[in-house]
Amino acid sequence: MLIGLTGQIGAGKSTAAKILAQFGAAIVDADMIGRQVVEHSPTLLRKLVKRFGKGILSPTGRLNRKALAKIAFASPRSTRALNALVHPYLLRELYRQVKLHSKRRKAVIIDAALLLNWRLDREVDPTIVITAPLAIRIKRMSARGLSRAEVIARQKSQPTVAELRSRADFVISNSGTSAELRQKLTKLWRILQKSDC
Repeated sequence: MLIGLTGQIGAGKSTAAKILAQFGAAIVDADMIGRQVVEHSPTLLRKLVKRFGKGILSPTGRLNRKALAKIAFASPRSTRALNALVHPYLLRELYRQVKLHSKRRKAVIIDAALLLNWRLDREVDPTIVITAPLAIRIKRMSARGLSRAEVIARQKSQPTVAELRSRADFVISNSGTSAELRQKLTKLWRILQKSDC
């Protein structure tokens, strides 16, 4: 079973992924892959520097993700440029990991904010969307060092709540505690196990 897990920034999909991993699912984390492909590809890093400037590098010559994000999410054009450079590398590795985990696990979850943008909802069995009100999402992300403006800027590159809901098989509201989220996901997991999508 291949499951898509998505949601807007701060909705809690990464927390949901951790819970689902405890149920026995393998997680393919698109954010983590995005970080890894830049770390392991000097070619990609050179392309990013050429497009966004040397200011995105740390003093040791490694990618400063915060500096890149500040530039890349400043305008839709810059975000598109970032995606055009990184996504081919990211998706290649994502598919490799899905194939690898599918041989070993009964359930594999693709955790990706841009799942719908990549049209992966057409390739997975069910698509699970995690939602939360904007105020809660901003509060969560501010605890991780992002300002309201940064959250709004990043959200612009992601599908709207309406689009997420329209293309979801299951929508889980995550405006409460992690214990409440676990309870909802436990019920959903039982449904998935019975239906064996």
